[in-house]
Amino acid sequence: MGKSKQKKSFLKRMLKWIGIICLAYVGLSVLTTILYIFVNPPVTFLMIERCVQQALSDDRKVRLEKDWVDIEDISPNMIRAVVAAEDNRFLSHNGFDFEQIKIARKDAERTGKPPRGASTISQQTSKNVFLWNGRSYIRKALEAYQTVLIETFWSKERIMEVYLNVIEFGDGIYGVEAASQHYFNKPAKKLTKRQAALLAAALPNPLKRDPAHPSRYLNRRANKIMYLMRLVGPVNL
Repeated sequence: MGKSKQKKSFLKRMLKWIGIICLAYVGLSVLTTILYIFVNPPVTFLMIERCVQQALSDDRKVRLEKDWVDIEDISPNMIRAVVAAEDNRFLSHNGFDFEQIKIARKDAERTGKPPRGASTISQQTSKNVFLWNGRSYIRKALEAYQTVLIETFWSKERIMEVYLNVIEFGDGIYGVEAASQHYFNKPAKKLTKRQAALLAAALPNPLKRDPAHPSRYLNRRANKIMYLMRLVGPVNL
């Protein structure tokens, strides 16, 4: 009987601490999300992770190139390119593109392969800013939660601005300004349609794709994105 009481007491304490931790996480995440309406995220988990990987590698040098720019200082071509390439329903959904999720599941059932990614720009932003890389259910659940938060508190313009300033464009290269300077020697404000399409084409695998020296595949992908950009038209955030 004594052991039973001890076990119940332990479970109660454990559940209490789990509840406190969950409440603390919710409070901190809400406060951070609201703070980032006005303050630009200084660093992300991915940036830290990459720096550690670089430091431990004999073939890579530690590099952290990033230069925050306001949305007004980013070429509309770049905004159109990422919407066309990554999330053509960005302006109309509330963080999740259920149509694309449905299509991805059907494709997986037809081919027998794991479902392809159907993450929206909002989901990618929440992962890049607040979370770590990984495919666990916990990480995906937290990504969904953070996506709801940024869609609730941030405007679409703010989501796009943060996304284009933190996304990885190469080994140690983050944000469109750093990428534009690194690959094309010009500010992000002056990116052409072709250059924006090349940068967007590199996003699914930025560590292996070089927009300045595109492979045949990257050129084909950029051509497709340029065609989709014409379909998307101007993106009014």
